[in-house]
Amino acid sequence: MKKIAVITGGNSGEYEVSLRSAENIMKQLDRNLFEPYLILLKGNNWTYTATDGSAIEVDRHDFTLNLNGEKIVFDAVFIAIHGNPGENGRLQGYFDMIGMPYTGCDMLSSALTFNKYYCNVVVRAIGIPVSPSLHYFKGDKVDYKYVGDYCQYPCFVKPCNSGSSVGVTKVHNETELADAIETAFQVDTQILIEKFLPGREIACGVTRIGDEVKPLAVTEIVVKDEFYDYTTKYTDGTHDLITPADFPKDVYNQILEYSKRIYVELNCDGIVRVDYIVSPDNVPFFLEVNTIPGQTALSIIPAQAKTIGLNLTDAYTGMIEKCLNN
Repeated sequence: MKKIAVITGGNSGEYEVSLRSAENIMKQLDRNLFEPYLILLKGNNWTYTATDGSAIEVDRHDFTLNLNGEKIVFDAVFIAIHGNPGENGRLQGYFDMIGMPYTGCDMLSSALTFNKYYCNVVVRAIGIPVSPSLHYFKGDKVDYKYVGDYCQYPCFVKPCNSGSSVGVTKVHNETELADAIETAFQVDTQILIEKFLPGREIACGVTRIGDEVKPLAVTEIVVKDEFYDYTTKYTDGTHDLITPADFPKDVYNQILEYSKRIYVELNCDGIVRVDYIVSPDNVPFFLEVNTIPGQTALSIIPAQAKTIGLNLTDAYTGMIEKCLNN
């Protein structure tokens, strides 16, 4: 039986969501094949909670545990950390260095997709529509008039390296823009100011089943507030998730095709989610890639898997077996 470390937590505003995703993943893993250990990462503390409630530190030289005098050597790691350091490539780089197999995207794909600006550049280059945007580093002088002329109002101000809409603000005028920029720079040293596109917000999961890249389904996110922010994403009753989304067949298939192309071109692996805005004339505009999407009871991926008849236990088994074979 393979020993699998399910690593959760992290160092971002998505910490609590990561715990809930990991809890669901632990429930879904096939216990006939795998012996999972839940590892909590928070800053420099990487710990396993023993049956007596004591916290056992992970030996980060080789990512092992010492339990009652026995050295636990893991066969692979299931990464369930949203945000830093699970989605930005840092954790993947560590595991690459020590030769530990892990699920999901590699270091380069994770780092690229995590930065909203650079990901936009690549996705636009492969022929997929992306909203116009501006990119700034902390310390840059921002010409507010130019931003208003180029992006118009309303627009979104986003940290480039952040997930679950942490630090994202929808702004309607120059005064709000200044506050939003300050808020975003509290989260990251790079920001993206993006033109607002009216339309329907959607998400499409993609995974690999054997040798086939398989889009899951398209979900429409109907929010009861301004936009699908962190609170809305993880609070029941604030939004509706409609799976499968009600689009004409050609539009629905276009979204599936775009999502598959992004997955392949950006060298993704495991289960990812691609988000879009579909304009009133049914053009899908790319928003972002989530390489470790939420998998809580309120999350989109479990509903999409159910829609196409994909058993998550089988999907997780395939992910682990693939990384072991690699």
